[in-house]
Amino acid sequence: MQIGGAKQKTDMKRVEVLLFVSELADLLEAGMTLGQALQALATQGEETSAQRFVCQDLCDRIVRGENFSDACAHHPKTFPPLFSNMLRAGEASGAMVEVLRRLGDHYERDDNMRGKIKSAMSYPVIVLVFGIAAVIGALIWIIPQFQKVFDSMGAALPLPTRILIGMSDGLTHYGWLMAIVAVAIAIWFKKWKTTPSGIRKIDAWKLRAPLIKGIVAAGAYSSLAYTLKTLLSNGVNVLQALKICEETCGNAVIGDALATARQRVTDGTTISGPLASSGVFPRMMTDMLAVGEQAGDMVSSLENIGKRYQKDMDRNIAAFTNALEPILIVAIAGVVGFVAIAILMAVFKVSSSIG
Repeated sequence: MQIGGAKQKTDMKRVEVLLFVSELADLLEAGMTLGQALQALATQGEETSAQRFVCQDLCDRIVRGENFSDACAHHPKTFPPLFSNMLRAGEASGAMVEVLRRLGDHYERDDNMRGKIKSAMSYPVIVLVFGIAAVIGALIWIIPQFQKVFDSMGAALPLPTRILIGMSDGLTHYGWLMAIVAVAIAIWFKKWKTTPSGIRKIDAWKLRAPLIKGIVAAGAYSSLAYTLKTLLSNGVNVLQALKICEETCGNAVIGDALATARQRVTDGTTISGPLASSGVFPRMMTDMLAVGEQAGDMVSSLENIGKRYQKDMDRNIAAFTNALEPILIVAIAGVVGFVAIAILMAVFKVSSSIG
């Protein structure tokens, strides 16, 4: 959409949604009606900002008689099912401000969790990218210069030096072909990982991969527990809450387990039983959930589960960063050491031949 030559943004980012929820709760608590609060928020920011567009559309829909939850459902990329369903529960109970506060807490907690995971993953990615770039640069520009010197000497080169020169020749002469193959594989992988089969295999790998499985799994369990707790504490029924968690959990394997649990709950089965039999969730989590079901206090149990696995995630992130640094140092030192040894062996060989 174009407005005055500028492109109109129609979807709010997660940070913008968090700010929107907090400001809307403050305005409603100050005594404004929902329409007045949305109109006030619609006048903030730039003319092409997503908040102005979304708030104005919500205000117009409410003026036409729609419920706030139904109006938000028309912006699924900005407001996920969790948002609309909690608002629906708030409308039914008359506790809209409280629901908005809880939504704000949920978004803030979820963003903190995502930020910790991204921070843990960014360091190894940066180191690997620079390391690979340095090795490729050495093979393309530095090793050929040494090769000219060695060829002019006419001496037989050691095996490590011949391997290094062969790698340099291959990259120099067939680098364009390697780049084409790498791009083709990347395009194929990008398409494959969006297919149902690819999504499930990648998500299953995330829950089993060394080093990262503790971070990804603990983060997923904590987020799931907090989401389910937030929904149940705001009056959303168990089946609907499980369906929302299935759609928003971010992992297809966990989503399949939740779908199976939802089907069995309709037959009168407890939640903890199907989750335990799926083999996806740890025994500790399902046992804590079972205790909450027996005590009739699922919300407190889910709160404790969320806290426990959030601590697990923090501990796993610390362990990951502590273990990854020496691993990367050893790997990079091995590559650099191989290059240095291969060149030095050739230099000694040539020197001895001349002598």
